[in-house]
Amino acid sequence: MPSRTVDVIVLGAGMVGVSAALALQGRGATVTLVDRHGEAADETSFGNAGLVQSEAVIPYTFPRDPAEIANAALNRDPRAHIRYAALPASAQALWQYFQFSNSSRVAETAAAMKPLVFGAADEHRRLAEAAGRSDLLRPTGWIKVWRTAQGEDNARRDVEALKQYDVRVNFLDRDGLMALEPHVGEAGRGGAHFPDPLSTPDPQGLARAYAALFVQRGGRFEKGDAMTLEPAAAGWMVATDAGRVAARDAVIALGPWSNDLARTLGLKLPFFVKRGYHRHYEPRGNAGLGRPVLDLEKGYLVAPMTLGLRLTTGAEFARADDPPSSAHIDRLEPFAREMFPIGEPKEAEPWLGRRPCLPDMRPIVGPFPGKPGLWLDFGHQHLGLTLGPITGRLLAAMMTGETPFLDPAPFRADRFG
Repeated sequence: MPSRTVDVIVLGAGMVGVSAALALQGRGATVTLVDRHGEAADETSFGNAGLVQSEAVIPYTFPRDPAEIANAALNRDPRAHIRYAALPASAQALWQYFQFSNSSRVAETAAAMKPLVFGAADEHRRLAEAAGRSDLLRPTGWIKVWRTAQGEDNARRDVEALKQYDVRVNFLDRDGLMALEPHVGEAGRGGAHFPDPLSTPDPQGLARAYAALFVQRGGRFEKGDAMTLEPAAAGWMVATDAGRVAARDAVIALGPWSNDLARTLGLKLPFFVKRGYHRHYEPRGNAGLGRPVLDLEKGYLVAPMTLGLRLTTGAEFARADDPPSSAHIDRLEPFAREMFPIGEPKEAEPWLGRRPCLPDMRPIVGPFPGKPGLWLDFGHQHLGLTLGPITGRLLAAMMTGETPFLDPAPFRADRFG
């Protein structure tokens, strides 16, 4: 018999899971949050660029140009790194990713995502204020910097596509770039500044502040193994270090490990993981950055964090549990030294994280097909920090019979057939 019964069990204490737990709690549900670490944001939510990307309507897509694909396949494009041994296991999902990256399907995803990304910053502000940590959200925006005329052309083309979604952007020449970021190196010729997104110097600290708010409001946070989830008389049951917990409803919000549990329960998805690395560096002298800055043509970003200047890579295509490799970040570090005032690394090895992805670059938010009382909130790809609070709000509305603020159909689990 379970030691106790609550209304909802939320599995996973990253930004997505914590936010879902808060949203459900705010609608009167008793909630137990379960994570194998017993601490919030110890995995994917720890290592990101610290951006609430309220401009990210258009999804990250698979390359369409044959020359670009060939470059990436040969590991000649620094924006991505391929571990070839992983390709057989992910080939089908990557093929679907390629198919979903055509213009009509990208437009469908952008239309579906617009209300989520545009509403993300307000959801964060509300939670951060309630948690007493509004200081962890800064109205800095972020910048895409280009090195060449071709890079500028590409940036302007991308911005042109965003204009139909009312995304604000300011183009900067070299002098304008220096006015905002005086320590960017001469390799940066100009940039596109997105002024509306928020940034945080401590993504883990932000998620933990939200988790502390959840506990302060009466929620329980327990260490436990999500893979022990099983049907029970009350609905669903999971084992934790404090005993068994049963609930009418359970939410799978395990980020890159969500698919492992969903698959054992009979749901087959075209799921794949994009891995990424970060490393912190001491700033050189008194130099620094005021906001995250992306080196557009090399595909990495440097962000000012509490722990130092964080260099984050693009995507590594590998199996989720392949051993880490410093190859990608080692390749990018010389480019970063040209562009940014980074000094000595602060960690002996880079940190490895995993982004949970689906081919259409939309999350799954909604019921588990054929499993009453089981719900899904994962697949946020590059936007877990951004979207966690607002997809938590969407999920909580669906679970409590409230009218959702948008049509949830584009985020259904069974949309892949």
